[in-house]
Amino acid sequence: MDYGHSERPKRLTAVKILVAGGLGAGKTTLVGSISETPPLRTEELLTETGIGVDDLSGVEDKTTTTVAMDFGRVTIDDDLVLYLFGTPGQDRFGFLWEELAIGALGAVVLADTRRLADCFPAVDFFEARGTPFVVAVNRFDDGGRHGLDVVQTALNLDPDVPVLLCDARRRDSGKEVLVTLLEHVMEIREAQRA
Repeated sequence: MDYGHSERPKRLTAVKILVAGGLGAGKTTLVGSISETPPLRTEELLTETGIGVDDLSGVEDKTTTTVAMDFGRVTIDDDLVLYLFGTPGQDRFGFLWEELAIGALGAVVLADTRRLADCFPAVDFFEARGTPFVVAVNRFDDGGRHGLDVVQTALNLDPDVPVLLCDARRRDSGKEVLVTLLEHVMEIREAQRA
């Protein structure tokens, strides 16, 4: 054994990222497609109890809903791991957002152009907290109804907030969203230092 030249172990940085958006926007799908480990899901069947409480217009085929959170893990390199926390989409589970947001570096707001107004609670939440976020417009079978500039304007986003297309079902697309978020966070931190 060579005790004189021992390598110092690398320090692992764990980063918390939230994935938010409206009911049926694809949060569970995004976390599941990106996670390198089997994701933790808290999905339950939609029941008659939710009739009149949960608005399913535009997502009538949805049969399950997240009632607490989704959780996944993505290793970026030897010293950086992202922990993904998908939030529930219904207002009645909004109290969980405060707890989930503690310590989050940034967030992805997943947008469904069929129900774009469902993004407002997430956008307002992250703006109020000063949490950096990106908006990822999920491509559904309808191909999306609006261009990215229209989404940026409709959500009244700061021009610096990145808005990009994604397919929550595809790992490479989800990774692109995460890279965009990390770059956005680094730009904000560099601007704050200057």
